Amino acid sequence: MTDLTALYTWTCSRCNDLTKGFEIRCIIVDIQNCLQAFIGVDHNLNAVIVAIRGTQENSVQNWIKDLVWKQVDLNYPNMPDAKVHTGFYSAYNNTLLRPAITNAVRKARRLYGDISVIVTGHSMGGAIASFCALDLAISLGSDSVHLMTFGQPRIGNAAFASYFEQHVPTAIRVTHEHDIVPHLPPYFFFLPHLTYHHFPREVWEHDVDGNTTFRVCDSSGEDPDCCRSVFALFLSASDHLTYMGVEIAADDWSTCRIVMAHSVKRLQLYLASNVITAKNPVDIIIADHSVQTDPSSSS
Repeated sequence: MTDLTALYTWTCSRCNDLTKGFEIRCIIVDIQNCLQAFIGVDHNLNAVIVAIRGTQENSVQNWIKDLVWKQVDLNYPNMPDAKVHTGFYSAYNNTLLRPAITNAVRKARRLYGDISVIVTGHSMGGAIASFCALDLAISLGSDSVHLMTFGQPRIGNAAFASYFEQHVPTAIRVTHEHDIVPHLPPYFFFLPHLTYHHFPREVWEHDVDGNTTFRVCDSSGEDPDCCRSVFALFLSASDHLTYMGVEIAADDWSTCRIVMAHSVKRLQLYLASNVITAKNPVDIIIADHSVQTDPSSSS
């Protein structure tokens, strides 16, 4: 959502449609790095939800093209032989996201008890969500953290995938039909230690005789009978933007800085002109030098 005020008040169309009963707790905006996330509590699931926005670029095709040429290029800390994608790793660990999400999750669990945490994201947001889930699982315990991503790319090599599976055993990567992004960066079966490798477990949404089917794939992370069975020439960017019947495209494809800076100022005006009387106020955490606003909490 580019309209942060609608997100803050939980009045956006999607907020009142598919997510009734959800309590927004924290909105995080890092304009400098084009990142956005929100944290809340789903009382029906009795869980804290961490949602991280996916890529917001003028051309999804350009982003996909960049992924084709990426290589495993960063040693994962304190894990011999494990290598990960620098960009995805840094987007979580070296920005506002990690401290802000960690703090928001701890605050929500102090308020509602040690309930489970579900981390989710689509596309690039799924890749970042994976690093977030791993980080939270290490600090909170593997039994407390669950991950469900949609159309996420690969983020590390086989050694990292094995390490990830140990710490986040309840992870699901949903893939859709011919979506090209789960095939990126490329997997080379003849370079098992150097190539990117998905962690398990994939659930492949695809059409069988006119019916939508969800195939639960094997524990390898690279099941040849799931999305990897799609021939390269039939891979699609359009299948990346719809999952489970829901369109997952951004509501505005403008550049991040322009959209977010405008939205931040509008939210600031809203907060200044309204007395918020909510029982559990929403934390607003914003980082961008051009907007010149300090991270703040409304009450």
